[in-house]
Amino acid sequence: MKHTLTALALGLAAFGASAQTIVGVSWSNFQEERWKTDEAAIKAQLEKQGAKYISADAGGSPEKQLADIDGLISKGAKALIVLAMDKDAILPAVTKATRQKIPVVAYDRLIEAPGVFYITFDNVEVGRMQAREVFKAAPKGNYVFIKGSPTDPNANFLRAGAQEVVDAAVKKGDIKIVGDEYTDGWKPEVAQKNMEQILTKNANKVDAVVAANDGTAGGVVAALSAKGIRGIPVSGQDADFAALNRVALGTQTVSVWKDSRELGKEAAEAAVSLAGGKPVAKSAKWSGGEKKIALDSRLLTPVPITKDNLDVVVKAGWIKKDELCKGVAADKAPAACK
Repeated sequence: MKHTLTALALGLAAFGASAQTIVGVSWSNFQEERWKTDEAAIKAQLEKQGAKYISADAGGSPEKQLADIDGLISKGAKALIVLAMDKDAILPAVTKATRQKIPVVAYDRLIEAPGVFYITFDNVEVGRMQAREVFKAAPKGNYVFIKGSPTDPNANFLRAGAQEVVDAAVKKGDIKIVGDEYTDGWKPEVAQKNMEQILTKNANKVDAVVAANDGTAGGVVAALSAKGIRGIPVSGQDADFAALNRVALGTQTVSVWKDSRELGKEAAEAAVSLAGGKPVAKSAKWSGGEKKIALDSRLLTPVPITKDNLDVVVKAGWIKKDELCKGVAADKAPAACK
């Protein structure tokens, strides 16, 4: 009897191990600060649900990302979470996965292919939030748009949202767009170079910059600082620590906070549900992409962070007050730093 029970226990343990859902995560460029936070949230939720996390980092290479996904599938992934480096180059890998009935979660960046589940924040609204805060500070003048990567649909979503806010002022002649550039790979050094060229072309006469994320904002601020230009409004997103510090210092106007802890958690939940053949809770149809393909989706709500509400990210445990307020002069400190 004892031997029978032992054998049964071992058999159940083996069954549990073999039945564990493996979720493969393909990162486009894990070097960016924010993805580490996303990964921690994904890992924690998968562990909570008894699933296994495996991953690969494409290091900014669309070609490597295709091979990475092949590798994740060969390692037994039953669902994929994919942060695509290139919206078009990724499609063969997605097709291969779906043919093998491996669900694909497009993480934070759109992959427009049938059967993909899309989870992100409302990126058009992020663009609106960025432009609203910049427009409040500079309702007139020469505007520059430093966009994201041309291979990432988010770049155009953000730009479209921003245009909604400034369009009337542009048509009225209050705002003149003197620069409008994509940033290859979302690289800060590319954003800096683009901004330097725009400043040179316009004899440094720039009054506002709508930058697509905090990395590009950092490049913009570096270019402005090198020319001795301070105090003009600059936007960003992701609530990178350096960017939040810039908001506290007054060199960046807004960073739209997309709590990637929430996004990672929900993506992990979605992947496990889909791997088990179940629908994702709180999902809805979305067809706002270029191809108008209807996708099941979850669009989370972002929060604009300015000097007036920096306490929000401190209270949420996103950043410590000391790091937020580093180098901030007492007489110019926002409320969150007092």
